[in-house]
Amino acid sequence: MRDRARTYTILGLLVGAVGIGVLRAAGVEFPVAIPPGIVILLAGALVVGLGRRWWWSPAVGAALGLFVAVGWAVSPTGWGNLTGRAGAAVAAGQALQLVGVLTALVAGMVATAAGRRRHAAA
Repeated sequence: MRDRARTYTILGLLVGAVGIGVLRAAGVEFPVAIPPGIVILLAGALVVGLGRRWWWSPAVGAALGLFVAVGWAVSPTGWGNLTGRAGAAVAAGQALQLVGVLTALVAGMVATAAGRRRHAAA
């Protein structure tokens, strides 16, 4: 189960990054050419994927999922983007991002707990 949860954590981070890419392609402006969220989520996916021997590495994915989800919740454009106020493509990108990071949050917590139990038993 731990490996499946870890895989879902990685996939969630990747889907979140794709969602940000869709937002960019749909015309949402970001402070720099490459949206930092894409780089951050991809780096997190690498840490979770390459850190298989560390029981805590899925916690990185969970933390990033929480960080992006909270950022969306406090953003003045978050709900408007999701409800289609800025267009269907923006709503689709926002939905992809949220589904991805919330998946990473939950799966990362499950994978971290399983890894911790396994580590404590060893």
